[in-house]
Amino acid sequence: MKKLVGLVILSLIVTSSVALADSSLVVVFPNTNYQTSAEKIFFLGTAPSDGQVLFNGKPITRSKAGHFAPSFPLQLGDNLFTVRHQNQELQIKVTRLTTQPQLPQGLAFAKDSLTPAADIARLPGELICFSAIAPSNASVSVNLANQTIALAPQPIKAQLPNNLAALTGNNQPANQSIAGRYEGCTIAQKPDSPIETSSLIYGNNIFSSAVIPDSGKNIDLGKPEFRLTLNGQTVTQSGTGKIEILTPIKLPVVEVTADSGVARTGPSTDHSRLTPLPKGTRATVTGKEGEWLRLDYGAWINSKETQVLPGAISPRTIIRSVGYRQLPSATEIVFPLEVPVPVSVQQSDRSFSLTLYNTTAQTDIVRTDDSPLISRLDWQQVAPGQVKYTFNLKKSQQWGYQLRYEGTSLVLALRHPPVIKDKARKPLSGIKILLDPGHGGKESGASGPTGYLEKDVNLAVSKLLRDELVKRGATVVLTREDDKEVSLGERQVIISKEEPAIALSIHHNSLPDDGDAEKTKGFAAFWYNTQAHSLALFLHNYVVKNLGRPSYGVFWDNLALTRPTAAPSVLLELGFMSNPNEFEQVVNAGEQKKMAKVLADGITEWFRKVQ
Repeated sequence: MKKLVGLVILSLIVTSSVALADSSLVVVFPNTNYQTSAEKIFFLGTAPSDGQVLFNGKPITRSKAGHFAPSFPLQLGDNLFTVRHQNQELQIKVTRLTTQPQLPQGLAFAKDSLTPAADIARLPGELICFSAIAPSNASVSVNLANQTIALAPQPIKAQLPNNLAALTGNNQPANQSIAGRYEGCTIAQKPDSPIETSSLIYGNNIFSSAVIPDSGKNIDLGKPEFRLTLNGQTVTQSGTGKIEILTPIKLPVVEVTADSGVARTGPSTDHSRLTPLPKGTRATVTGKEGEWLRLDYGAWINSKETQVLPGAISPRTIIRSVGYRQLPSATEIVFPLEVPVPVSVQQSDRSFSLTLYNTTAQTDIVRTDDSPLISRLDWQQVAPGQVKYTFNLKKSQQWGYQLRYEGTSLVLALRHPPVIKDKARKPLSGIKILLDPGHGGKESGASGPTGYLEKDVNLAVSKLLRDELVKRGATVVLTREDDKEVSLGERQVIISKEEPAIALSIHHNSLPDDGDAEKTKGFAAFWYNTQAHSLALFLHNYVVKNLGRPSYGVFWDNLALTRPTAAPSVLLELGFMSNPNEFEQVVNAGEQKKMAKVLADGITEWFRKVQ
């Protein structure tokens, strides 16, 4: 099955052999009994160029070499395809799964439809919402700690496409009928009285208010009891998630134990990433959902990346002086704090902003000597407990940064521009460049129509590019030089350790199931941190113009190999393995050399431009 492997898109299931006999009809994707929720799917394969390839009796278009990638609509359930070339025939079954919630039969809730599905904890006064899928025209409610919350039907809700839809251009929401979905919310309060209830109605949403006595302890409300009544009959079912109300006067405090704690906008890996939290960061927990913790500044983190500090009070600090120290390759700014607090970073043209949370400024003096990077430092108490430092920079191109705690002092290292030693003779002399050949080992990456694997072409082009860069005087580091598996985390560590001037991850593209593989092709560049945008855009435009390749686009994308902050890090997709015609270009040795040379020329020109 296709899978994301830290790059834009995915791996295709491949056949057992890359070397194919000349007389073979081969379909490398999808395999038989493949399952998908897409409304259509493309087939990827090859056959000898003589004669026709028929899908369910109809001929398809192929490349000169005989490769093909037609798309076909899918009906819900099983779809049978017969692929034929001369006397060879393949039978492939593709099952389309529904994305609509399944209504239960009879007097029952739909399986796994009750939410919250995990244990949750909230502060007094916060919304606690419930939902269930049940037969239409039913009466549904929840009993929680002796209060009853009515759940109202929610007939229409926009269905959002997943993030990959941005890569195929089909990213518009669609209205869907979700008859049978019921929702309602309650608000937990905290006066000195027994539990009472009241209700408010806004549109189709019903809000009840549960009044919780203030005992100085967390209140365990237990699991909600869902109640369903239809045609005079009633059934009840306990929810799977327990509900707890936290007491604000005794909230737990955690410390980040991971080297780089992953902060997110919500309690799952589906939610967007925020600035990582340096190891040692402390924060108060203001909510829980399953194994996820909500921190006092609003971000969520997995509890596995933290440890509870027994008896600790909510971290708060003041800040007075801000110091700095000049290193040969970086300027380090030191923020002395009483306790390590959460931080966030925002980069823009000619500025770098660092926000400290749970912090109050008592700053009267800031030293601002001349710096190769910084023209001026400004600070502002933007909100109670929130101080923002803005470094105004001398040039728009930023070269990487790192954040860490040394004890309770936050250290921000801003890297200096790299120095070209012999620009006249060797335009990249003194420049260290990291190349990351994508995938390797068991991680094969995408497959072409012949079964040729992305990991192999990535390594081939990376070595050719290394040779071209070395000719220009660069020092080049590869994350792998043979067919071995290197994890995404290991690749990130190598970038942080090597501190190259730039890092390029080399890949070749494919598509989600519903992509149009016959028509989709081209060169693409992906970036995440603002410091990498200029490089991504420049290389994309340079290759498209000077090599005559079609453009697939420039994308901001949250990928493992675009996230490193130690250097401008860009992921390049040099062409599509899944496009029958472009694949022939991708695997052509002469075209690979042309790509490597033009990329090296583009890198050289970009360094000249930004310096």
